Amino acid sequence: MRWSDQGVEVDDGALPGLGKAGLVRSVQTPEFEGVTFHEVLAKSALNQVPEASNLPFRFTVNTFRGCTHACRYCFARPTHEYLDLDAGRDFDTQVVVKLNVAAVLRKELRRRSWSRETVALGTNTDPYQRAEGRYRLMPGVISALAEAATPFSILTKGTLLRRDLPLLRQAARKVPVSIAISLAINDVDLQKAIEPGTPTPKARLELIRAVADAGFAPHVMVAPVIPYLTDSTAHLDGLLAALADAGASGVTAFPMHLRGATKPWFMEWVAQEHPALVRRYRGLYGRGAYVTPEYSSWLRERMRPLVERHGLAGAQGLRGAASGGSDSPAGAVAQPELQQALTLF
Repeated sequence: MRWSDQGVEVDDGALPGLGKAGLVRSVQTPEFEGVTFHEVLAKSALNQVPEASNLPFRFTVNTFRGCTHACRYCFARPTHEYLDLDAGRDFDTQVVVKLNVAAVLRKELRRRSWSRETVALGTNTDPYQRAEGRYRLMPGVISALAEAATPFSILTKGTLLRRDLPLLRQAARKVPVSIAISLAINDVDLQKAIEPGTPTPKARLELIRAVADAGFAPHVMVAPVIPYLTDSTAHLDGLLAALADAGASGVTAFPMHLRGATKPWFMEWVAQEHPALVRRYRGLYGRGAYVTPEYSSWLRERMRPLVERHGLAGAQGLRGAASGGSDSPAGAVAQPELQQALTLF
C-alpha cells in the first residue's frame, strides 16, 4: 500500500477547523474504505486536564482525534465538533493524525517546568486503533516518556498494543507503567453492532493474557455497562469469568453516559435496533447525560458479589515496575465518566 500516493488537495475553506489544527494533507486508502485521515502537525502534545474534572491524572496525550472503532456510545464524539466536523459519522470516518506528536512531546518534556507527573494515554480516542499500524506513533511517544522519566498509563481496546509490549517492558524498567484494556461486551453480535470497528471480545481477552504474560497487571474497564443490553447477571458473570481466566488483575465498572451529540447518535441506533427500549432509555436518562442514582446503586450492588466471586478486586499496576507501580493508576479510570464510576474494585 503506497500511502504517499494517496494525497488529496483540500481547499483552505473546506475544513476550517482542521486548518487551524495545522493540516498537511488528507489521505484515503483502500485499506480503510470510507475513511479519510487528516494528517496534521500538532503545536502541542501534552494536554492539561482541568482540576474540576476530578481525574487521577493532570496530563494526557492523544495521538489521534476521531476513531475508527466507531463505538456508538463514545463520550469523545462531541470533541469532533471543535473541528467543524459532526460527532456521528464524521467521528468514525474523518480521523486526525498528529504526525509529529512524539517530537513535540520530547520538546515539552525537556522543559525545566516539567515535574514528571503521570501522563494518561487513551483518554479521548484510542491510541491503538487500526491506523496506528500504519502511522506507528506510539513507539515514539512511549520512548519519549520513558527517557524523560515520566510515568504513564495506557487505556485501549486495540490489540495493536501487543506489538509494543517489548518496548513497554523496557520503559517499565525506568518508570511506572500501567496498562488497562477496555472490554465491556462479551456478546459478539452486540459487539459488532455497537462497536463495529473494535477487535472481538476473544481478541481482547487474548490481549489481556499477553499483557499479563509480559509481566504487567492488566486492569480491565468493564465500561460502559449499557443499560438493558449488557447489565444482566448472566452477561456480567460470564464476562468477569472470562476476564479472570485471561489474567486480569481487577476491574472498574460504570454505566454508560451520553453527553452532548453522543446521545442522539446512540439513540438513533437504539430506535433502529431496539425500538422497545427507547421509552426506557428516556426514563433512565431524562434530559441529562447520566443514568439515575438509583440505577448506579443497583448496578454497583449487582457487580460487587460478581467481582468478589471471580477474584477481580485486586489493584491495577505493573509487577516489577521501576518504582513499584502505582496503587491508584491513571489508566484504571482514564475517561471523564470517573465521576460516575461505581468503584475501583
